[in-house]
Formats: sequence, structure tokens, C-alpha cells
Amino acid sequence: MPELPEVESVRRGLVDHVVGRRIDAVETFGDRVVRYAPQGLESITGSSVHQVFRRGKYLWFDFGDSALVAHLGMSGQFRVNSTGLNHVRARFYLSDGCELAFVDQRTFGHLTPNAYVQPDAAGERLPAMVAHIARDLVDPRLDLTELVKRTAAKHSQIKRVLLDQSVVSGIGNIYADEALFQASIHPEVIAADLPSAAIAKLYRCATDVLNRAIAAGGTSFDSLYVNVNGESGYFDRSLEAYGRAGRPCTRCGTALVRTVVGGRSSHFCPKCQRRQRQGIQL
Repeated sequence: MPELPEVESVRRGLVDHVVGRRIDAVETFGDRVVRYAPQGLESITGSSVHQVFRRGKYLWFDFGDSALVAHLGMSGQFRVNSTGLNHVRARFYLSDGCELAFVDQRTFGHLTPNAYVQPDAAGERLPAMVAHIARDLVDPRLDLTELVKRTAAKHSQIKRVLLDQSVVSGIGNIYADEALFQASIHPEVIAADLPSAAIAKLYRCATDVLNRAIAAGGTSFDSLYVNVNGESGYFDRSLEAYGRAGRPCTRCGTALVRTVVGGRSSHFCPKCQRRQRQGIQL
């Protein structure tokens, strides 16, 4: 599933092609892409795109008084002026002649016209279906001190907390493994058993991982994730934990192992990421 770096790469590409343009017409192909929009996408016809925003793994086209929310699901893509595409679920015709296709092979993604809710305490407006999503680590308005406190109160495995989009958004399986590896924290340790300093270090590491992945255009293992121009991200070349079970740790040489946390594969170094309780090895 595309995570924050992939969605941010898509958002940046969309800004270049859709901001300031009007949506003159839209077509949808199949019902699943608009399964949360009983009236379809006709309501956005004639709307001009003021900006494209993102929170966590959601992005939305801002029309001023309303929005079009997009979630890429497992394999959703926006492609600009591309021909011969398979699995096109929606197509937008813009006022400058640009055609924007939403492609989704596995059909878990969706497009939904959405009203804004009342501004939050920071004065930020969010579409209704995004309002429950927490800020992410590259959001300049994120309160890291509060996030550390909230995490320290969780009696759940730390990897589960990282994946909880109501705690901190945008982190999925790939970047959770990478952040935990960089911070030398075992994925199964209970969040409440970690010192606040260790949690703060983890989030600093996660922020670093996310920023480096954004700079690389995200992580592409196959054609299911590409940016709006059809280009793949290359952060997979920098992965040190995810998908590397059986291969040597880049720090100590110990073979990395795979376990399952919350139904998700987790990859870690059993030497560098030993289980800890309040900083004491178990």
C-alpha cells in the first residue's frame, strides 16, 4: 500500500498539473471507485482546483468550498496524459486539455466528493472523511511532545502504535520497520514500557526515514506504485530492514529475522533490536 512518501510524491506531481485548472468533465468506470459517493463525481464538474493537500495517506483536491478526497488503496495511481492504460477507474478532463486518469488494479482505492468540517484548533480545514486522521511526522504543525506522551500511554506493541493512523498518520509497514531499525527498537516491545526519550528518538528516526523516502520518490517494488508521470520511486535501494529477512544486518552482520505483529510482517535485527523494558534488556 502506498504510504506517506508515495502519496506525497503523487501530491507534488498533481500540483504541477491540476492546480489552477477547471475540471470540465469526469467519467467513472465501475461503481467501486465511487462506493462512498452515491451521487458519483458529477458534482465536481466545473470546479477549479485551488490546491492539492495531503494528510497521512489521504490526499484531496481543494475546490474552495468543497473537496474531492482520494485514497490510493493498495494500487491506486494518478496518471497524466497517458494512453493505453489498463484498470482506469476514472478520467478527468481539465480546462487546459490535460487528461488525468485514476488507475487502480486492485480496486481498493476510492474518490469521494466531500464537504469540509469546521476548522480544528489550529484553524485547519479538513474534509469530513479525513478529520479522524492524526497529523503526520512531516506536518509542521505536529506537536511532537504531545505525540510522545500519547504514545507512552499505549499498552500495545510499538509497531502497532506506529501503524495506528489515529495516533500518527502516514506510516505503514515499510517505514515502520525502517524507523524501528534505525532507532534500535524491537517491534514487539510495549509502547508504555519505553522511556519517553526512546519514543522521541523513534519519531525522529521515522521523520528522517520519511523525508529520505520522499526525496527518493517513495518505494516501488513493482508497477503498482508510480508517480503521475509513470516513474518509479527508488527508496527500495536504501531499505535496511523491510523485506531483508535472512540477509545480514547493515550494522552488525547478524541475519535479520521476520515475525508477525498485528497480522503484518515485521523485519528486524535480533541483536541490534533486542526487546527492552524501560531501557533494560529483557
